[in-house]
Amino acid sequence: SPSYLDLLAAGELDSRTSALVSRLDSCDLCPRRCGTNRAAGASDGWCRTGVRPRVSAAYPHFGEESVLVGKGGSGTVFFCECNLRCVFCQNEEISHGGGGREVEADGLAALFLGLQAAGCENINLVTPSHVPHAILEAVGIAARRGLRLPLVWNSSGFESIETLRALDGVVDVYLPDFKSSSPDTAGRLLNAPDYPDVARAAIAEMHRQVGDLIVDDDGVARRGLLVRHLVMPGATADASE
Repeated sequence: SPSYLDLLAAGELDSRTSALVSRLDSCDLCPRRCGTNRAAGASDGWCRTGVRPRVSAAYPHFGEESVLVGKGGSGTVFFCECNLRCVFCQNEEISHGGGGREVEADGLAALFLGLQAAGCENINLVTPSHVPHAILEAVGIAARRGLRLPLVWNSSGFESIETLRALDGVVDVYLPDFKSSSPDTAGRLLNAPDYPDVARAAIAEMHRQVGDLIVDDDGVARRGLLVRHLVMPGATADASE
């Protein structure tokens, strides 16, 4: 069973959702801590997102890591905007293009349930770091309606420890990128010179929560940590640090 069912039964999932929402008044959900009043609808912070997330697409994805795909595909939900500004972003139209459609929690829950009905192996949340409040609310709604798939947190690794702790027992599989170990490279390519230290601490916290990767008899991930490491052209020395 996915971890979030126990938290839902204990009332803890709703409490954590409320705690995350309360932080939107002066937003500190990600390491930018830009202080934007997202609760009032402001979208002028680093992630350019108000209270409600925008979703670009949701579908069974067969091009993900094989341990996530299985037979039914990974139920991937692509969130718009991001808390980084990577110059090499492969999803630039989604992450920085201002597109997608705004969804309420009920609509996001419906997307989760639709992916489950389509036979997906998991709910794969892509670029979720700036909208954890909305995700937890939608998970609560969907779980009450029968959602039973594990949750995959598919992120850049640029995460707030405080926010990650709110996800403890909610997320089953963490899938962070580790993009650079050099502050100079991270500042130049990610617009985040503090990225290496932040990501290292975040990945350690993720591992504390879920441990090493566990797969079922079909080779599909059910719990644990899976790290992708990007090696930048001209910065291969970063990979050995």
